[in-house]
Amino acid sequence: MSMGKPMANYAAAKRVGDFVYMSGVVAVDPATRRAVAGYDAIPEAGRSALQGLGYATGQMSVDVFEAPIVAQSWFVLERIRQIAAEHGGTMEDVVKLVQYFRHLPHYAFYNRVRGLF
Repeated sequence: MSMGKPMANYAAAKRVGDFVYMSGVVAVDPATRRAVAGYDAIPEAGRSALQGLGYATGQMSVDVFEAPIVAQSWFVLERIRQIAAEHGGTMEDVVKLVQYFRHLPHYAFYNRVRGLF
């Protein structure tokens, strides 16, 4: 899955010596320029991985509440994984992640998804 060209006027990543700094990774689909809103915005492999965690059930009564934050979490972490790979690294090389939440209870969803990476 290609995440496309960055939408902002700054580099998504910058190598300085042995370090790669990433910034501004957001859950916006570059093809549509819209925020990822649900499971249909991520590839089948991502949905399958999330189903292994009990997400993407196909039951609207469940998915409608968790889909946005779970899909956005997967999207951002996948982009970080891709950027690391482009610079010869893996997620295990990531030293620090800073994420911001408008609703702190969403952290639990993010944290479970983080375990996939």
